[in-house]
Amino acid sequence: MGRRRVRWRTASWRGRSLVLTTATTLTTAAAATLAAAALCTALAPPDHATLAGTQLAAVGTQPRAAGTPEPYAFADDATTVEGTADTTDSVRLEPGKAYKSSIERDGKLYYRLELDATANAYVSVTAVPGAGETVSYGDGIRVSVQDGNSRNCSSSATAHFGATQSSHPVAAWGAREIGSDQFACQTAGTYYVVVDRSGTEGSSSGDWDLELTYVSEPGLRKAGPTSTAEAWNSASPDALSGDPETRRGGAGFTGATSLRQGVWQDAITPGQTLFYKVPVDWGQQLYTTTELGSTDSGGDYLGNALAMSLYNPVRGFVDDVGSGYDGSQRSAELDPLPPVTYENRYARDNRVTGMRFAGSYYLVVHLAEQVAEKFGDGPFGLTLRVRVDGTAQAGPVYAGQAQPRDAFDVTSGDLDEAAGADGGVGGDGDGAGGGSDTATMKLIAAAGIGSGSVLVLALGMWTLVARRRVGAASSGEAVTVPAPRTKAQRDHRAPRHR
Repeated sequence: MGRRRVRWRTASWRGRSLVLTTATTLTTAAAATLAAAALCTALAPPDHATLAGTQLAAVGTQPRAAGTPEPYAFADDATTVEGTADTTDSVRLEPGKAYKSSIERDGKLYYRLELDATANAYVSVTAVPGAGETVSYGDGIRVSVQDGNSRNCSSSATAHFGATQSSHPVAAWGAREIGSDQFACQTAGTYYVVVDRSGTEGSSSGDWDLELTYVSEPGLRKAGPTSTAEAWNSASPDALSGDPETRRGGAGFTGATSLRQGVWQDAITPGQTLFYKVPVDWGQQLYTTTELGSTDSGGDYLGNALAMSLYNPVRGFVDDVGSGYDGSQRSAELDPLPPVTYENRYARDNRVTGMRFAGSYYLVVHLAEQVAEKFGDGPFGLTLRVRVDGTAQAGPVYAGQAQPRDAFDVTSGDLDEAAGADGGVGGDGDGAGGGSDTATMKLIAAAGIGSGSVLVLALGMWTLVARRRVGAASSGEAVTVPAPRTKAQRDHRAPRHR
């Protein structure tokens, strides 16, 4: 309820007006204080033992209908554009921005880039089929960047749904790179992003939504080595152990939940895809393992149940791994990857070339829809073991600014977010990841302090008015009640501000 003001006709009753106004303010302040106290109690974290015993139940009770995976979360600031069937009328993409589009079955779309002769351009396209659509192993998208003579600026990248044959977001990337070993696409001019969708007989024919991101990487101030390191530590380290912390995965790249080194626990339902990101600096190595927990539900063996994919900071595919499931616990581990260096881009192995940037690397975990047919709707326990080895090193000295800014940096904010400084363990419950409990508590504290200040002020004013009334009564001052106002008097009231 809002504050209600009561106006009185005679000066002798101004004190009572103040009393009523203050009383209403006092009631509002007291209610706010009590509500803040109750909310603080509700948000207060349980002790460690209680949390360890309930963390799986907490993430497994999200408000989502059984068997209905959460939809892909597009970037909030994504601009909707239409791809064109030819290059003539293609829409221009700007670096550092995200776009939303769609593509029909067997479609081919064009988007336009205006590039200079110094910066590298990376365009990633995430394909999102509709919920429940039928897909096969060979269904997917191919992305390339071409010049005005239809020459590919780099190898075309293709993303398939793979052996799970389960509908989920997949991403592929195309690039225009500047370098001494490149022969095409080295001049300033107009280039085109080409997106092809492939379908097979028996797969669904509905349109797929697309999310496009365009990242620009400036050239170097001074040219460095043009070959990658020949030797690096390719041995798998000992697996991380210890009590897991709960962290809710996001529903898209933009809302991916940040993780530091450690053991993390979540829950996943059949058909669902969860997104996480790990800050990895120059010179560091990333190791990841995903474990699907056991269940007491019946069912036989499913050969392709769990898939984990790794994407680099420009959402370029690096590697993936899968696992079958028979109701007992299963794990899937990515093969060791090289330390992040600028020179990795010159390697022949795609797994190595993908590790060319510092920044946030994305872990995308999908549980096949078919799991529900054999083992129920879940949710199923999910554990991620993340290790980041090596000391952060100085990176290359760029001659300009990346777009978006800090795309190839690991900032203190990234590290704080990964450590849970912006919300402790757990997400916000809607799949966006990384809840902000700390910020909420600060807001509640501020509200409580403000309400408390109003409360103290109101009590002081109440006391002052009461003392004046007692003084007036003891001095014999008359206190009269005004006569009711006539209709004519009421019609001449002051106008209200809107």
